[in-house]
Amino acid sequence: MTDLAPGAALRSIRGATLGRAALLLATTLALMGCQAVGPLSVPRDRMDYADAIGQSWKQQMLLNIVKLRYLDTPVYLDISSVVTSYSLGGEVTLGGTFYPTRTNNNETNGTLGASGSYSETPTITYSVLTGEKLVDSLLRPLPPETIFAMINAGHPADFLLRASTRAIDGIYNGSDAPLSPRAEDARFAEVTKDFRNIELAGALDVRFEKHDDEEQTYIAFRPHVNAHADRAVEDLKEVLGIPATVDVLQVVAGLVPRKPDQLALLTRPMQRLLSEMAAGVDVPAADLQAGRATPAPPRGADTAPELVHIRSGPERPADAFAAVHYRGYWFWVDDSDLDSKRMFMFLMMFSSLSESGKVPQAPILTIPAR
Repeated sequence: MTDLAPGAALRSIRGATLGRAALLLATTLALMGCQAVGPLSVPRDRMDYADAIGQSWKQQMLLNIVKLRYLDTPVYLDISSVVTSYSLGGEVTLGGTFYPTRTNNNETNGTLGASGSYSETPTITYSVLTGEKLVDSLLRPLPPETIFAMINAGHPADFLLRASTRAIDGIYNGSDAPLSPRAEDARFAEVTKDFRNIELAGALDVRFEKHDDEEQTYIAFRPHVNAHADRAVEDLKEVLGIPATVDVLQVVAGLVPRKPDQLALLTRPMQRLLSEMAAGVDVPAADLQAGRATPAPPRGADTAPELVHIRSGPERPADAFAAVHYRGYWFWVDDSDLDSKRMFMFLMMFSSLSESGKVPQAPILTIPAR
């Protein structure tokens, strides 16, 4: 073994240390270059933006429902697109000055440095519902065919028909709208219950056909599925006046059918549906006494349950599905109120169906990354 002089040994140690540091930084920089920003951002961004958009939509709808009870003007602001870009950069510097003939530590030096940069620039586009889009979204009745399309997808028929229709074959649904309340026809609950029993038995078939370039929707009753379903079909035909021999009905829009093999649905527009939901707002007693809000219609033992229950109080709730602050009070839907939460879920579907008659589409989300 050869002994190194003190100066040579010191230079060897310094050289090895700087060499390892340079190798470590070079490896780190290489790894940074191999890691694309785009794929790493997808799991985080997709969840974060989806949650933020969903929360803001619930709060906007909740606020507008409360405003309708106060006869205040609702405002609807849509998020049409979300575009965000990222950039990631890095730089490593390595330098040194060596004096191989000297052993003084202060006369042998090196420099080592690294820098990086990261930026995010989101752009969110909002659009106010006005003009024709406002009419299509809020004032046009829901397409009857989409109601049965949702039933065919497995959603409860009794709930959907009660929430979305004003009448079925001339039999009127009840209304809780503060400005135009109406008692429910005695047979309406029977009709929705029969549809639900037929649906649960698997005896309800929904068909979409095209005749003369026009799409038409039909419902068919499957016979002899079980005795319970057969009784429900017989009862439904009797209540609606459908001939016993008719097992296929064309779904049409209107108050009453024009043919014996048609089922007429008089559906609600979105604005009417929101007014129905406004009846479920617990308006503070002080605002009712001062005449700031419309009173809720009286409810009896035979009255259908509220579509939604919106609570109110002076303090922000600790556990809420959605909450908004309005006129000095907090209004919210309790997170344990499954019926009200379900209504909000369908409200999002209805809001899209009222405009396009198609399944709701999420806002466009574009995330370029460099």
